[in-house]
Amino acid sequence: MRMLIAGMTMLALMVSVASARELYVAPHGSDTHPGTEAEPLATLSAARDSARNAGEAVTVWLRDGVYALEDTVAFTAADSGTESAPIHYRASNPGKVQLSGGVRLATSAFQPLENDPRVVASARAAVLRLDLGALGVTNLGKYPDQFRTAQALPELFFNGQRMTLARWPNEGWANIDTVVESGAAPWRKHASDALGVFTYAGDEPSSWADVEDVWVEGYWCFDWASETIRVASVDAAKRQVHLAKPHVYGLGSGNPAPRRFRAVNLLEELDSAGEYFIDRKEEALYFWPPASLDGANVTLSLLSKPLIALDDVSHVTFSGLILEDCAGTAMTVDGGSHVTVAGCEIRNAGLQGIVVEGGSHHVIQSCDIHHNGTGGIQIAGGDRKTLAPSGHRVVNNHIYRVSERMRTSAYNLRVDGVGVYVAHNEINDAPHQAIGWAGNDHIFELNDVHHVSMNSDDCGAFYMGRNPSHRGSIIRHNYWHEIGSEMAHGSCAIYFDDGDGGQVVEGNVFYKASGGNFGAVFNHGGHDNQVVNNIFIDCEQAIGSAPWSDANWEKWLNEPLWQTRLREEVDITKAPYTERYPGLKDFFGYKGLRMNYATNNVAVRCKNYVEGNWKVGTSLVTQEDPGFKDMAKGNFALRDDAPVFTWLPDFEPIPFEEIGLYADAHRKTVPK
Repeated sequence: MRMLIAGMTMLALMVSVASARELYVAPHGSDTHPGTEAEPLATLSAARDSARNAGEAVTVWLRDGVYALEDTVAFTAADSGTESAPIHYRASNPGKVQLSGGVRLATSAFQPLENDPRVVASARAAVLRLDLGALGVTNLGKYPDQFRTAQALPELFFNGQRMTLARWPNEGWANIDTVVESGAAPWRKHASDALGVFTYAGDEPSSWADVEDVWVEGYWCFDWASETIRVASVDAAKRQVHLAKPHVYGLGSGNPAPRRFRAVNLLEELDSAGEYFIDRKEEALYFWPPASLDGANVTLSLLSKPLIALDDVSHVTFSGLILEDCAGTAMTVDGGSHVTVAGCEIRNAGLQGIVVEGGSHHVIQSCDIHHNGTGGIQIAGGDRKTLAPSGHRVVNNHIYRVSERMRTSAYNLRVDGVGVYVAHNEINDAPHQAIGWAGNDHIFELNDVHHVSMNSDDCGAFYMGRNPSHRGSIIRHNYWHEIGSEMAHGSCAIYFDDGDGGQVVEGNVFYKASGGNFGAVFNHGGHDNQVVNNIFIDCEQAIGSAPWSDANWEKWLNEPLWQTRLREEVDITKAPYTERYPGLKDFFGYKGLRMNYATNNVAVRCKNYVEGNWKVGTSLVTQEDPGFKDMAKGNFALRDDAPVFTWLPDFEPIPFEEIGLYADAHRKTVPK
């Protein structure tokens, strides 16, 4: 069936192209040209203008090459197509058209380093200097005194790879030795009006005592809340670092693992290949190239605004393009309808890949989104007051390594609103949580999620919480595996936090997907969640929870934040909420333990099946292979004659072999 659908899609595309007006764009073209195949335009902006108000279908063909963008290519409602006359911007050769928000630096402009005492002696022969000011590159921005979200500031890329801002230590983290002063906000138990002070082991930080601008990035209290803070001073005699701003949670006394930090943005620590430093006063770049500069592509990302921005645009498609090397977010879609981004690669953005806000029936399909600073896809739409769905679709995308500049709460995928469909994606390689979920009536199915939460604690690959009006999502037929880190006192695949409830987890496979005292599915406080017909393999615990008492529920329900969320943003005491979600009946007045439901699950070689406020139905707990096709090789599809169907007669087969990416018109092959 999938091959038939893909074939029909390609046929429809060919018919559309055949009847469309065609425009051509090429790096060697000119915007004074008519945009014909023989005389192409030079810029995407000129093609947009030529296609505006066309009144007919238009296909804009972009030929191979790099299109350097100094400003956003902005599309408005006037640039829309219609259902019968769509506009399509597509690469002549998918993957060969690059829209870049950076400036390529001439390798001949790099000069040997003069005897600069700021650079460690062992590195001076390898470090090169480039005068950015002489090249007219002067908009270099400034780091604030503290920040959690990465800043839209220039970064350096060498042959398409992000280079490392000079730091110490070069790999991993240093540990705080002792906390001298927590510097916490007043509402913390260890509150203090003073700024944070900590001691370090060894001698290296002592060398920063005379450095004017030093920032330290750290997991100061909790391993789910990293932040970068400017250093006020270093006391070499006492081996103390004094912070210039307070961390909101204070230093220390959070998660049990050691508190970690590293120093960033120091020319004095530029001591290994691939590191760089931007001197904003000198308007100069210092760089230790990881390989020869001969023929190398050295690019500095500059554009802090989106490469492409669509505002109230409808019936427009972008396909086969590469969006890269911008300091901010690569693409934004605000409002409108039926915008499709297909078969694109979005990489090396300073912030996020694609942000979709509002509108309806937008589609992100078969894209590779990776190595961004803070996120992959963020998508929201629909009306939460009426529960009208958005119709948005996120399908067949590979989203990975998108937390390169923000170590916590930088999501591969963030979903909000109503009725977003997310299927067949591969989501992997995240230091913290990969999927941030909010809103109502979404579907998350047939996705492969792995190697997530690898450097954090108290976390889930899929996370939602603190708003019980967010209900009705279905999480089914996904594969969750290799999740969590050894340092975690609690990690899981699916985390319903702080009162979240009313979700369905059905037909998933969980393998090595829990750690510490959490379950692979873990609930903190909430109720009315259903965990049905899932398989758990080699999990410390399959299903867990930390229930709330009546007193705790009363406290939360009377919080101004929850009153706003549950009675003003939406009103869960009235239709359509009371009609759509029966579990909300008497939500504010309920007394007694609020329950979740777990039934018809299979737990294989798990240390524990379930604990907490779960009403448990018939399930199977076993140390035996229940009938997988090849358990040793990780093929957890069940054979037709699997014993589990006898042991647990109501258990339904899980379409394990359909999970993940698939080949289509835009994704020609799928890695094994």
